[in-house]
Amino acid sequence: MKKVLVLGGGFAGVETAIYLKKEENLEVTLVSDRDYFYIYPTSIWIPTGETTKEKISVPLEQLGSKHGFEVIVDAVSSIEAKAKKVTLNSGRILDDYEYIVVALGQDKIQLKGIENTLSICGKPEEAVSLKERLDVLMEKGSGTIAMGFGGNPKDTSAVRGGPAFEVLFNVHNMLKKKGLRDNFNLVFFAPMEKPGQKMGDKALVMMDKMFGMTNISKKVGSKITSFEANGINFEDGEKIESDLTMFISAGKGHSVLEASDLPLSDAGFVLTNEYNEIEGFDGVFAIGDSASLMGPKWRAKQGHVAEVMAKNVAKNIFNRSQGIISRNSYMEHLNILCVMDTGDGAAFVYRDNNGGKMIPMPFVGHWMKKGWGWYCKNSKLGRIPRIPGM
Repeated sequence: MKKVLVLGGGFAGVETAIYLKKEENLEVTLVSDRDYFYIYPTSIWIPTGETTKEKISVPLEQLGSKHGFEVIVDAVSSIEAKAKKVTLNSGRILDDYEYIVVALGQDKIQLKGIENTLSICGKPEEAVSLKERLDVLMEKGSGTIAMGFGGNPKDTSAVRGGPAFEVLFNVHNMLKKKGLRDNFNLVFFAPMEKPGQKMGDKALVMMDKMFGMTNISKKVGSKITSFEANGINFEDGEKIESDLTMFISAGKGHSVLEASDLPLSDAGFVLTNEYNEIEGFDGVFAIGDSASLMGPKWRAKQGHVAEVMAKNVAKNIFNRSQGIISRNSYMEHLNILCVMDTGDGAAFVYRDNNGGKMIPMPFVGHWMKKGWGWYCKNSKLGRIPRIPGM
């Protein structure tokens, strides 16, 4: 029986393990530094109290038991890809696997003073801290809240912009419901001239309208130089005074990968082909945020792309184990796809080589995204059937 080692317990890693175990001749082990799978897209509602960290977390042991893969809760400390040798923080060495799938995610670019910010895309505990800080401000009754995201000039696909917009609009909606909106100044900030441009020009026009309708001010087009406890400093000399700053830093290569023998891009991501194979490293694959994403300038690292990679790699490993040459590529599935929630509705965002579009979905869009969160959790647990393509 062929043995597969999956490194990472996020969307890419969990999906790989689930799909590998659909084939009876593969023994699968998943390694994660957390003992739970965290549904990041629905964490946007933790700060506003609509959900909790516990409700959007799924124990990995429960997933492993349901689908038949082994779970090791430990952090990866080093990878020797040529030798197919992985060392864990505990000192345990894993070196008897025919295939290794690297799905460790990415690290974040560390700007000066970033410890003065919280991120919805960082450690899950930060989302809880955001709620606690918001509760304190609401009890105070007024203040300035700044939310934004940064870029990586070395890899524009490693930007997480959508969640910043979502949390900002959800906080606006929450304050409005509580009758406190007029007492708070909400500010969006980003260093690029046109944040969100990869969604397409039509989407940018609609975003500007949404900022205007919600009375959210913007500070864009100037490099962020540092964060302080009371605000954000920019290269043009301006400072945004802020009582609470949420900032989603752009991604860069995971530190474990940077110290490995794997080939990396300038931004530190693993170089692969369209089948997520690594040239010169037979039986080793990289997927999700760990991989350098091929494709057009507007490409973006998203959960659904990571899951496509995971399914493809699982199928390709099975085919290889059976002596089948056929391979699946992720390139034909490359697009931007999301439901951008606002708390009282949403907007459907889609982008491919033919352009982008943003379609408003008042009221029903919010519940559609809520429904997706329920579907994601329960389908992975095998309680309901998986919808093809999701």
